[in-house]
Amino acid sequence: MTTTLITGANKGLGLQTARRLTRAGHTVYLGARDARRGAQAARAVGARAHTNVFGAVRVTQAFLPLLHRSASPVVVNVSSGLGSLAVAADPAAHASRVPLWISSLPYNSSKAALNMVTVLYARALPRMRINAVDPGHTATDLNGHTGAQSVEQGTDIIVRMASIGSDGPTGGYYTADGPMPW
Repeated sequence: MTTTLITGANKGLGLQTARRLTRAGHTVYLGARDARRGAQAARAVGARAHTNVFGAVRVTQAFLPLLHRSASPVVVNVSSGLGSLAVAADPAAHASRVPLWISSLPYNSSKAALNMVTVLYARALPRMRINAVDPGHTATDLNGHTGAQSVEQGTDIIVRMASIGSDGPTGGYYTADGPMPW
């Protein structure tokens, strides 16, 4: 059985990922900034409730002992194409990867930093599969539900990467269509 930690799991992509992985037989631990919403999410998916760059690091560090006990430990950091340095350097060249470019220094920078965190953890912990994913422009609270795809579609790449075996990739950056340029 796979044990999965999902940070930010009280709504949107995190909540839907928790639902799907629970249905697939994962033991799911939820992390949430809002304890009340986190508890609601835990009840909604039947998981146990046990929170952007520093948060991901703190949570990963806290759960390393649990991950080390797993037969096939996996960490999936939910990033964004807006955190890709290749896309930022030449958005036109990568328009098919990130169809909507938003210039938001704090958001884009935090996702680029999360990508670096992903690479560094993958190198430091080679027994684990640690990857970043870009779920795409998904209709969530973050964008006023204006995204081009449903939350269910946005979780496809998250669930796929959370379900990889010990022979799967590590230290990569992926969209539903395949590898994403850093």
